[in-house]
Amino acid sequence: MTDTPASSDRPVLRLKPKADARRLRHGHPWVYTDDIVTDRRARALTPGTIAVLQDAERVDIATVAVNLSSRIGARVLDRDPTARIDAGWLKQRLSAALDHRTRLFSEPYYRLVHAEGDGLPGVVIDRFGDFAVLQPNAAWADDMASVFADVLGSLGMPQVLLNASGRARSAEGLAGETRWLAGGQDAPVPVTMNGATYMADLTGGQKTGLYYDQRPNHGFVAELSKDARVLDVFSHVGGFALAALAGGARQALSVDGSAPALALAEAGAEAMGRAEDFATRKGDAFDVMTALAEEGALFDVVVADPPAFAPAKPALTAGLRAYERVARLAAPLVEQGGYLTLCSCSHAADMVKFHAACVRGIGRAGRSAQLIRTGYAGADHPVHPQLAETGYLKALTFRLLP
Repeated sequence: MTDTPASSDRPVLRLKPKADARRLRHGHPWVYTDDIVTDRRARALTPGTIAVLQDAERVDIATVAVNLSSRIGARVLDRDPTARIDAGWLKQRLSAALDHRTRLFSEPYYRLVHAEGDGLPGVVIDRFGDFAVLQPNAAWADDMASVFADVLGSLGMPQVLLNASGRARSAEGLAGETRWLAGGQDAPVPVTMNGATYMADLTGGQKTGLYYDQRPNHGFVAELSKDARVLDVFSHVGGFALAALAGGARQALSVDGSAPALALAEAGAEAMGRAEDFATRKGDAFDVMTALAEEGALFDVVVADPPAFAPAKPALTAGLRAYERVARLAAPLVEQGGYLTLCSCSHAADMVKFHAACVRGIGRAGRSAQLIRTGYAGADHPVHPQLAETGYLKALTFRLLP
């Protein structure tokens, strides 16, 4: 890259001599605050400020969004140091993301933007037909929320909700107010996926209202579920259970701690015409699995898709114990020759560690198993090749042997 001066109308952020500038030149999207020269001018930058990043030799590297109050002091928006971060730039990025999804899916239900994986650091957007739920988990995107809404409207999503929930926003020092940026609706939105109908509560549900990342894993479990009795633990709005019914399951039971989520699952089963084959059980998942074992309940297919037990490295040891416990309690509920799918959305628990925890749990339950499939998030959740955090989801399906 040529040594050209930074744009005169833009502040400059400089790397310390010890920082690895090559990593950024090769495409890594994060600059940690510890690697930045935090002089008086840098400290004065308001979170969300667009700046030019320079290496220690004052050579321009990229256009970045700044937030020195966060562990991630700068996020790379564009490897062009002269890029203008405006509505035109944003429309180009969103159009590229939309083109990918419309090639994948015949219906407008998917993750439209998967943060760094789609070149929009800290931004998550899920699409529900005419509705888009925007999670601006970085200060720069929060500042541009109204621009996002305008561009999304021009791309066929006239109703835009800003979802301000989640730990990531608090880490960036952002407010927690969820509000409609354009349009608005309080009623759940019906979503069709894998032949099932889900009711997504955009304003009051978990995350953005529905977990699109499990789509391929839902589909695989549905294939295993023909004429089966299915148990879906940590079910949320019926993710695996409703997919199983769509795949021909005889019966499905959803277990979750949230009564509103189970009510939405019931509404989905009703919309599918399978209400009589669907049941719910509210309670702590560990307690319910223990009770089901005491009742002698057995299922042909069991799925456990818990929340992130290890959202960060400090929680890893406890999280792995929790995943092991899930496997230990779920395995006895599987018929001989039946199937057990265990999931993790914890990026701190990599596949090797998660696999080991699951195998230990199955073994401690006195069961033998064969691993038949390893699953990940769908293709609408692209992984940034230099950022493991974008590839967080793991799903292991075992056949439990006689």
